Amino acid sequence: MSADEFTPYDTSHLGAVAVMALGIVALLVAARRLDDPGDRLGKALAIAILATTLPLQALYFTAGYWNPQTTLPVQLCDLASLAAVYALWTHRWWATALTYYWGITLTSQAVITPDLATPFPDPVFLLFWAMHIGTIWAAVHLTWGRHVRPSWRGYRFAVVTTAVWAVAVFCLNVAAGTNYGYLNAKPSKPSVLDLLGPWPWYVAAEVVIILAVWALLTWPWERRVRPVERERVGTAGR
Repeated sequence: MSADEFTPYDTSHLGAVAVMALGIVALLVAARRLDDPGDRLGKALAIAILATTLPLQALYFTAGYWNPQTTLPVQLCDLASLAAVYALWTHRWWATALTYYWGITLTSQAVITPDLATPFPDPVFLLFWAMHIGTIWAAVHLTWGRHVRPSWRGYRFAVVTTAVWAVAVFCLNVAAGTNYGYLNAKPSKPSVLDLLGPWPWYVAAEVVIILAVWALLTWPWERRVRPVERERVGTAGR
């Protein structure tokens, strides 16, 4: 691999993962110690994510980076970062749901196996990691810091929204000859999708896996809420 290309699991990649992990710890500690009823920390994080997402998308449209096959802002991670900004600023249930499900599973997958060509310290490298890490931090902050709990309502909304995205991007891929989301073909390089069979079966397998994993990420929170609700109903009926 050329020195001008990003190398997975090199020092820069592991360094970015370390920054993400340290930031998660810091957010959890801050949630316990800060008296922040207006969620100023969340709003600051929203501004930081927006300040990295917009320049990154703008940079992708400049000479040297522009490639319609890969740089259109239609990936779920692109949308997850915008959902995270809105969720941090408003705490709206639908935005926090998208941030939780997309951030915890899909954006974290992009951190583990990044689809990135440019190495450190290229601006795209820095902004790419800032956007992805910021989205994951947002999910952690909202869920464990601000206690905005996942729900089956949010699960259903995330599933439907993701399905609409998949159909739209599949049609874009057919019309433009692209392969965003790897919905129309597997990546040319070896990937975990190779374990899921040929197209379209690997797409169907992804759907089943996502539905199951997201359900598992929802059930513990709903299980904890229901006994409290039953207790409240019982108390009110006395």
